[in-house]
Amino acid sequence: MAVPKRRQSHARKNKRRSQYKIKPVKFVECSKCHSPRLPHRVCPNCGYYKDKLVLPPKKEEKKT
Repeated sequence: MAVPKRRQSHARKNKRRSQYKIKPVKFVECSKCHSPRLPHRVCPNCGYYKDKLVLPPKKEEKKT
């Protein structure tokens, strides 16, 4: 079984791990209401996805 002869240093380990970082979330503009939304998701504002109504818009209730 292959086993490394020497231990890798902390610097080498950290250089290898330097590419594993969190990427920022990218938003796209909704084609209907022009609000920001995540790509490949239904717009939470208007309920459209690829110019088709998927979710009906929520009715706002007035609290008195």
